[in-house]
Amino acid sequence: MEWSDVRIFLAVVRAGTLGGAARALQLSHPTIGRRLRALEQAVGHTLFQRTADGFVPTDEGAGIVALAEQMEEGALAMQRRLAGGEEKLQGSLRISSADWFGAFVLPPIIADYARSYPRVDLEVLTGTRLFNLAQREADIAFRIVPFNAPDVVQRKLVRLPYGVYVATASPDPVFGDGAGFRLITHDTSTGQFPDIAWLKSRFPNARPLLASNNRNVQARMSSHGIGIAVLPQVVGNQVGGLRRLSLPEEPPAREIWMGYHRDLRRLNRLRAFIAIVNEHVAGLQG
Repeated sequence: MEWSDVRIFLAVVRAGTLGGAARALQLSHPTIGRRLRALEQAVGHTLFQRTADGFVPTDEGAGIVALAEQMEEGALAMQRRLAGGEEKLQGSLRISSADWFGAFVLPPIIADYARSYPRVDLEVLTGTRLFNLAQREADIAFRIVPFNAPDVVQRKLVRLPYGVYVATASPDPVFGDGAGFRLITHDTSTGQFPDIAWLKSRFPNARPLLASNNRNVQARMSSHGIGIAVLPQVVGNQVGGLRRLSLPEEPPAREIWMGYHRDLRRLNRLRAFIAIVNEHVAGLQG
C-alpha cells in the first residue's frame, strides 16, 4: 500500500466525491478514479459505496480511516521536519490571518521582508477559517484567540487598541445614549466579540442596522455615514472618511496571538519573518 494511494483514499473520504478529491489534490478526475480502483484491488476490498449522494465508506473503508490518518500525520511530520532544517532563505512561506490584519497590519511587514529576502515566495490567506498548522495549510498564523492545537509554538504578540468611528461629517453621538444613530456590528456566528458588546451597551438607543464579518467592510460602511463602528485603531485610522470619537471610555482592546508548528521552529525563512514582525508590531501596542 503506497502513501500516494492512501492520500487519495483520505481525500475521497473527506470530499465525498471524486471531483472534490481531485480539486483538493489538484489531480484530474480520471486519475483519482483510477488510483482508487487500484487501491481497492490491492487491498482486496471495496472501500466505498457509490451512492447518488456521493462516495460513502463501506465498513472496511471506515475501519481503516484512522490508520490512514496516522500515515498522513507521519508523512506530514516528515515534510515539516525536513522543511524546518532548511538553511537557505528561499522557498515559500504561507501566512494566515484575519482579513483586517492582512490588509492593514501585514503590508509593511511583507514589504520589508520581500525587500530583504526576495527569493522567498509569500502567500497570504485571510478570512475566518482557522488553517491547520499541522497539515501545513499555513506556516504561521495570527489570531485573536490562543491556539488550542498540540505542537503549536505560540505567544501573545501584541495588544491592539480599538476605537469608535463615525463618518468625518457625522455629528457626535451622545455617549450612553446614541439615539438617532445606527450601529454597524459584527456577525456573531463564529463567536462573541467583546468590542461589539461594549458598543451596544454604550450606545443603547442606537439601532443596529448592519452586521458584517469583515472589519474592512465595517470601516467602509461607516465612512459612508451608515453608522457607528468599533474598529481596531490600525484599521480605522487608515481608512479615509472616518474619524475616531473622543469618548470618556475606550472599547476593550484585543490580543493578537502568533503561532506556528514546532517542527518549523528552525526554519530560517520563518524565523526571519518573525523578527520583522516583532520590529513592526512594537508601535501598535495598546
